[in-house]
Amino acid sequence: MMLKVAIQMDPIDGIDIEVDTSWQMMMTAQDRGHRLWVYDVKTLALEDGRVSCRARPITLKPVAGDHVAYGDWTRLDLHDDVDVVLMRQDPPFDMAYVTATYLLEMIHPGTLVVNDPAQVRSAPEKLLATTFRGLQPPTMISADPVALSDFHRRHGDVVLKPLHGNGGSGVVKLRADDPNLDALIEIHAAASRDPLVIQKFIPAVTKGDKRILLIDGHPIGAINRIPQAGQVRSNLHVGGVAAPVELTPRDLEICAAIGGVLKERGLIFVGIDVIGDYLTEINVTSPTGAQQLKRFTGIDASAAMWDVIESRVA
Repeated sequence: MMLKVAIQMDPIDGIDIEVDTSWQMMMTAQDRGHRLWVYDVKTLALEDGRVSCRARPITLKPVAGDHVAYGDWTRLDLHDDVDVVLMRQDPPFDMAYVTATYLLEMIHPGTLVVNDPAQVRSAPEKLLATTFRGLQPPTMISADPVALSDFHRRHGDVVLKPLHGNGGSGVVKLRADDPNLDALIEIHAAASRDPLVIQKFIPAVTKGDKRILLIDGHPIGAINRIPQAGQVRSNLHVGGVAAPVELTPRDLEICAAIGGVLKERGLIFVGIDVIGDYLTEINVTSPTGAQQLKRFTGIDASAAMWDVIESRVA
């Protein structure tokens, strides 16, 4: 089967081909004989009920700095010219991101969009996790300074983070006696109307923040992301170090609790974050970790994803 695949992503020239999950997805597709185009979300257009984009065909090679060759610009009708659209641009999950999901919803499932754009829109990564009772540490989402301060008083050491942030941006730890919560709320409110997430601090984060990859609702493996000494952010691009790790019975219990919902929602490629015994996030926009997982274990999450996509399109 040869599929025509359009990838909606940030500029491909600047990615690190040694670690980037989107790169592994694209290389796997190319190795399977699929044809690839890339486009910027800004080139999406809706006219007379038809969604199109301005894209370029690409050929990839595993040579850092010389890893992509482009063909000529073309206008793709996303209803007829392609079989699959991969949404792989990074957050922020702002109104531009949300608008793109509305546009792509118009072509799905006639053209398969991965992940399902309506479900991506309905599953903000820190909000979706809250719907599974008993899996999270104590958590509140609010913009109300009184409610946030009350949570801090009741739970002592906490972590504060933007609701729609990503990659560890804006994440801070506050001690039980820390006087800075009000100031941090004011700083956030000056830049955004979004709520904040406040969560009871999990000391086990010093041992790592586990990224578990699920394909069509099934866990296939995990990596551990270990923060630098004295830090609480374990995200790889802010200094966290990837390490091999096994799935525990608790990890499998969490995956069993959420896997059916992910599959039902059409969320084919998902990365969840687990600290200690707690689920903290369900990442559905552009989850990462696939290259490290393959390097540590030989498990190929991209191949598993394409198996599902090919089956769906067939």
